[in-house]
Amino acid sequence: MSNKSTKGIWKVISASSMGTMIEWYDFYIFGSLAVVISTKFFPADNPTAAFLATLATFAVGFVVRPFGALFFGRLGDIIGRKYTFMVTLLLMGGATFLIGCIPSYETIGFIAPLLVLILRMLQGLALGGEYGGAATYVAEHAPIGQRGYWTSWIQTTATVGLFISLMVILATRNVLTPEEFDAWGWRVPFWVSIVMVGISYLIRKNMDESPVFAKAKSEGKTSTNPLKESFGNRYNLKFVLLALFGATMGQGVVWYTGQFYAMSFLKTVMTVESSQVDKLLGIALILGTPFFIVFGWLSDKLGRKYIMMGGMLIAILLYRPIYQAMFETTNIKNKTEIVAQTVVLAETKANKQALDSVYTTTKQFEDGTKWVEIKTVPLENGVAKMVDGKPKSEIKTTLTINNNDMWMLVFYIFVQVLFVTMVYGPIAAFLVEMFPVKIRYTSMSLPYHVGNGIFGGLLPAISTYLVTNAKEAGDVSYYLEGLWYPIIIASVCFLIGMIYLDNSKTNKHV
Repeated sequence: MSNKSTKGIWKVISASSMGTMIEWYDFYIFGSLAVVISTKFFPADNPTAAFLATLATFAVGFVVRPFGALFFGRLGDIIGRKYTFMVTLLLMGGATFLIGCIPSYETIGFIAPLLVLILRMLQGLALGGEYGGAATYVAEHAPIGQRGYWTSWIQTTATVGLFISLMVILATRNVLTPEEFDAWGWRVPFWVSIVMVGISYLIRKNMDESPVFAKAKSEGKTSTNPLKESFGNRYNLKFVLLALFGATMGQGVVWYTGQFYAMSFLKTVMTVESSQVDKLLGIALILGTPFFIVFGWLSDKLGRKYIMMGGMLIAILLYRPIYQAMFETTNIKNKTEIVAQTVVLAETKANKQALDSVYTTTKQFEDGTKWVEIKTVPLENGVAKMVDGKPKSEIKTTLTINNNDMWMLVFYIFVQVLFVTMVYGPIAAFLVEMFPVKIRYTSMSLPYHVGNGIFGGLLPAISTYLVTNAKEAGDVSYYLEGLWYPIIIASVCFLIGMIYLDNSKTNKHV
């Protein structure tokens, strides 16, 4: 391995990265469309509850990822890396396509969210087996002393998958009218995935098995019971727990804060218009993605520990100031309204069951910001429907921001993506090098998917819940309360990692 040429490794990188990127696309398309999906698969009576239910369903896909890691990790350590992550690719693609085919809640009732839940679980199981296989496969092809650099290409795939999901959504929105997108166009990004999965499958089909695993298998040194050797062995279990609580737990919350929570925050708390959010997040991701490679390469030179811990520490210290600045950037209380251009329109619209009174208020501001509030009051026999002695109403606010504000928000998201690249760029090489070949797939997959799937994946739902509660309680800084979850988790991980992790920059295990 020490004299191994990099000839052919780009083929390995390309095939592995493309498949993994598509799986991330499939997995994140649900989160990218969470605001729309909440109106399709859940009861529309309470939009906040429907959105939280959507985030909870999104989180379920993360929660089951460790089970996928155990199941497919075991197969990968017994059968091989290549065939295992080909199965996960097909499972993910099929589940994603079928989500786009499920009828709405209005059509089939509670069967709709049940089917979505089942398919999200299948997606989670597939992703639980995919990442460990791809990272291990690339690492076992890479020359000694360069694993941080080569595996960092795999690390870009999660962000690139999210970026492509946003771009496909944006393109679909631009081609269709808002009414068409809301009626059926949101399904297109789910359907598109089946084509990408088919192409990736054909590419992966022609790949060879990992040379390190093939050698171990030919010498009879593979494990017959990877689960027992990984978690029943106290010595190896110690490293599994250290990988989780000293690295992946904090890395997971930093990852999801900088990308998914940021997106959710912009759309639901700051009420920025959805296509603008997709655009600015896409720009920030393009600018930030090369730094996965930079920090992966640096970890080969300086060691993995201090780069990952540094990213966590900076994130812990700067999250609240960054989100405070983001909120104030578009806060209309800081802007000058053009009162003469304020328009209030009252009209009666028919819905599927009765009539609604709809009041639309549009405000323009001197810096080009546009604020629209739509208040819908359901009618019964011509009068407002009453709930708890008060007229029932649903209020939706949308903010269309100016270019200066958009670029400021791009900068704030980009800074958060930099934190992500610091903690995530070196993590694959770090995990691969902690465990021996015969149980590597299983041992590294579990702490990675518990850290990312459970601690990270639950972040959008938990943080949104904290923000909602704080807002209902009248807290003036309610929009910052959701950050306590990633700050606390990352702080605990930082302390454990600094005390117990080695600053590895060379291979412990080939």
